[in-house]
Amino acid sequence: MSKKLFSVLVSLALVSLACGFLTNIPAAKTPGPDVTDQISVAPPDGDARLTLNFGGGNLVLAPGATKLVEGSATYNIPELKPVIKTEGGDVSITVGDYKTNGVSSFNQIKNEWNLKLGAAPMELTINSGAYEGTFDLGGLSLTNLTIKDGAAQMTADFSSPNPEKLSVLSYKTGASTVTLKNLGNANFEALSFEGGAGKYKLDFGGTFQRAGSVTIHLGLSSLELVIPSGIVATVKVSGGMSNMQTPSGWNKNGETYTQEGSGPALTIVIEMGAGSVQITQ
Repeated sequence: MSKKLFSVLVSLALVSLACGFLTNIPAAKTPGPDVTDQISVAPPDGDARLTLNFGGGNLVLAPGATKLVEGSATYNIPELKPVIKTEGGDVSITVGDYKTNGVSSFNQIKNEWNLKLGAAPMELTINSGAYEGTFDLGGLSLTNLTIKDGAAQMTADFSSPNPEKLSVLSYKTGASTVTLKNLGNANFEALSFEGGAGKYKLDFGGTFQRAGSVTIHLGLSSLELVIPSGIVATVKVSGGMSNMQTPSGWNKNGETYTQEGSGPALTIVIEMGAGSVQITQ
């Protein structure tokens, strides 16, 4: 994503936040020198429910923390300083005070989080606006995962299997470019993906430990589904979709497409206003 486009997306995200949280618009803030805060959050007793309220900027997540969360946040406006709250098993990290996020020049803003997450079981929720995200979720013990963002450019990779059953993986996004890799390793039971006008790629590589059910609701979009050969798969489509492409080895019956194989079955239901769906291997 170009710096110019990114600055526009960040500005839209912060304006949107301002409209949602403000009654009086504060004076514009002038970016200052970079400040880096170290973040360290101990795991609570029992399962954790971690929420990251990020806003706009650059967010990097990876496994490897010895605690619940470890890492750093770099920003150049004091009001973007992260706020950490813990109440029982509920832990939240929030990008500063939304009420005073006015800035004088959006293309000078810096808001970067680089965080590692621990291996203990957790429910993870990520709320963001216009941002760039790079997530390696491999090996994390995720029991629920919810991601909500606006105009984003995001890649998430389940690079190694999730040792816990992921009951629900929910992703809601806007006009974004989103890639989800190795979803077979996510160990999900149900996956819900909802998007607007964007470009989306869902890669079901990895090792399936259980049958998975997927629902996809999209507007005017381009969708690529990577479904390796050998996986038992059914894809059902409806709506005004104008183009559907499948590789050799797939069977078509009306608007239902199937692939024979072995192991846990993957079932995908797509509702799309208009656009294209391409299945690749």
